[in-house]
Amino acid sequence: MRLDHLLIASAVCVGLAGCGSKADPVLLGTLEWDRIALPAEASEPVLTLAVKEGDQVGAGQLLLTLDGRRMDAKLAQAQAQVAQQQAQLAELVHGARSEQLDAARAALASAQAGRIEADKQFRRQADLAAKQLVARATLDTARATRDRADAQVATAEAQLRELTHGTRVEQVEQAEAALAAAKSARDEIQLNRSKLDVRAPRAGRIDALPFKPGDQPPINASVASLLVGDAPYARVFVPASQRAGLRDGEKFLVRAKGIDHDLAAHLRSVASEPAFTPYYALTGDDASRLVYRAELVIDAIDGKTLPAGLPVEARPAQ
Repeated sequence: MRLDHLLIASAVCVGLAGCGSKADPVLLGTLEWDRIALPAEASEPVLTLAVKEGDQVGAGQLLLTLDGRRMDAKLAQAQAQVAQQQAQLAELVHGARSEQLDAARAALASAQAGRIEADKQFRRQADLAAKQLVARATLDTARATRDRADAQVATAEAQLRELTHGTRVEQVEQAEAALAAAKSARDEIQLNRSKLDVRAPRAGRIDALPFKPGDQPPINASVASLLVGDAPYARVFVPASQRAGLRDGEKFLVRAKGIDHDLAAHLRSVASEPAFTPYYALTGDDASRLVYRAELVIDAIDGKTLPAGLPVEARPAQ
């Protein structure tokens, strides 16, 4: 009789165990950090590295320096162009100097004297031609010389009027526009020059420095990679059947490969568009289904030291 009671009790326990709730589903993924890649603004050799991989850096801290000699030469040329445009604008605004006016008046007086002399020569040759004492070609030469002298006087008078009346408004505006363009070109080169000193845009940890001193990275190649943010996050993949039940801020427990305890985390976001199941999440029937990428921010303080790329498993916190 006692044996029968034990068998019945065992059957009840097994039945209760079979009727219990299923274990919470495990979400698979990897541990990640927000990452910033810093590109090379110019294809110049790396001169120095101020940090090494794994270092913690602050915002604005110098990471590495690219050779700036080529950019310095371009900057000097741009600054000279600005100075030239400033001088031309000042000349137009202030007008001609007294020495220029004196030279223009002297040139006009010389042209007028030459015209008087040419006119006398023409008249003399005309009288001789009337008496048929000189050839017709000589008279034509004297006439051309007189006309040329008249043109020289007109040119000298126009130049003197230009210096006397001052600069037109349109000329000043053109000079101001040329100066503004030269300053913009200089400022752009100055900005590019400053970016040859690569600095951290945010506080974080150096993840990678792919180039060493002497290497010449191509333009826009990543010369430094930073892991930033207050904590890492687990990037996991949620089956469509569980997507509707997730809410922002929901608590999870995350177990990272090589860590012997669970890490507290909360749901930050879930992608609105589904994706195909990644290879490491291919389990059972889910292998042919779409999943949604989710991000679980690690709340534990010791999560700040965890490296990126660790495989993780996440389950809802009880």
